[in-house]
Amino acid sequence: MICSESLAISLRLIRRFEKKDLLHTAHLSSLFEHSTEGIILTQGKGPVVLVNPAAERMFGYAADEIIGQPIERLIPQRYQMKHIKLREGFYNNPQNRVMGHGRELYGQKKNGVEFPVEVSLSFYRKNDELFVIAFIVDITQRKKTEQEILQQQQELKRMANSLKELNRDLEQKVEERTTILKEALQKLEKSQIEIQEALEKEKQLNEIKSRFMSIASHEFRTPLSTVLSSASLLSKYSTAEDHAKRERHIEKIKNSVRSLNGILEDFLSLGKLEEGKISIHVDEFEVEDFMFSIVEEMTPLLKPNQHLSVHQQGLSKATSDKRLIKNILINLITNAIKFSDEGTTVQINVTVGKDVISFEVIDQGIGIPKDEFEHLFTSFYRARNAVNIQGTGLGLHIVKRYLELLQGDIQVETEVGKGSKFSIQIPHVTD
Repeated sequence: MICSESLAISLRLIRRFEKKDLLHTAHLSSLFEHSTEGIILTQGKGPVVLVNPAAERMFGYAADEIIGQPIERLIPQRYQMKHIKLREGFYNNPQNRVMGHGRELYGQKKNGVEFPVEVSLSFYRKNDELFVIAFIVDITQRKKTEQEILQQQQELKRMANSLKELNRDLEQKVEERTTILKEALQKLEKSQIEIQEALEKEKQLNEIKSRFMSIASHEFRTPLSTVLSSASLLSKYSTAEDHAKRERHIEKIKNSVRSLNGILEDFLSLGKLEEGKISIHVDEFEVEDFMFSIVEEMTPLLKPNQHLSVHQQGLSKATSDKRLIKNILINLITNAIKFSDEGTTVQINVTVGKDVISFEVIDQGIGIPKDEFEHLFTSFYRARNAVNIQGTGLGLHIVKRYLELLQGDIQVETEVGKGSKFSIQIPHVTD
C-alpha cells in the first residue's frame, strides 16, 4: 500500500516530469506500467481515465473495457450507491487520504468475484479539472492469512476453554466429593450428638423415675395414712354427740383425697407435656366468670382465716386457651396458699389489655432463696426452706411449660420470710 507521503512525492514527480524531457516521461511511464499496485486515474466525477496493467490483471478487464466507465463498475453492486455519495463528498472536499482504515473494502472482478482491497487516494488539478488517483492493493492473501491466524486463535481459545471446562469439572468433582465427605462427617457428628443426647435423656429419665418413686412414695404415704386412720376412727364415732368429730375426720379424708388428686394431676400433666400431647384450644371467654370459677375451686384449700382477693381491670373478654391458663393459675394459687400461713391474703390481679392478658399472684408466704432462682422452674425442684411442706416440685415447671405453649412469660419477685409475687403475661391468641 502506498502511503500519503509517497503519493505526494509521486504527484510532485508527475508535475516535475511534465516539464522535463522525454527521458523523464519514459521513466514515469515505466513507473506506471510496472507498479505492483493497481493504479486507476479518474476524473473528479467518476469516469476512469487511465488504468495500469496491475489494475487490469487485478480486476480482469482490459484497459479499453474500463476507460470511460464509472469507477463504481469495479465495486460490488451492494456498495455502489454508498460509494457514489462518498465520491461526491470527496469531490467537494478533496484530500489525500488512506481509505479502508476501520472498514472492509471490496472490489469486484469482471467475472463477478469479490475480493478485499486496500485503497489510497490522492488528487491533483489540471486546467481546473480534478483528477483522482486510486492506488489499489489486493489483500486477499493477507485476509486469508489473517483468517487462518484467527482460526488458529479461535482453536487455541477453544482448547483453552476446554481445559478450563475440564479444570472446572475436576474442581466441581473435588468440591462435590468434599461436600459429600463433609456431609458424611456432619451426619456422623450429628449421630454421635443424638446418641449422646439419647443417653443423657435416658440418664435423666432414670433420675426422674428414681425421684418420682421417692417423691411419690413419700407424698402418697402421708395422705393415704390420714385417709386410713380417719376412716378407722369414723366407725368409733356413731353417736349424735360425736358428730363434730366425724365431720372433722371426714374433712381430713377430703383434704387428703384432694392432695392425692393434685399429685396425680402434676404427674399426668408432666407426662403429657413430655409426650407432646398438650395442644392449644383457642376460645373467647368472660374473664370475670373465669376468675370466679377458679376462686370457687380454690376456696376449699384455704387455711383458717386465709382469703383470696381478686382485682380485675381492662377489657372484659380475653382470647386464649382458658384451660391452660386455668391450670397455670391453679398451680400458682395452690402454691401461694400452701406456702402462706393462716390468716393471710392471697392477692390475684388481672389486667386484660388489647394484646396481652396479665396476671399477678401475690402471697405473704415463706419466699424463695435468691440463690436458688436458677433451679426454680426445673422439674422436682424443692427450695431448701420448703422441704417439709408437701409437694412434688413439679408445679412451677409445669407452669413454665404451659406458658411456652402460649408464648407467654413469667417473672418472680420474692423475699424470704415476706412472700412472693409471680407475674405472667400471655398474648391474645387469634389462631
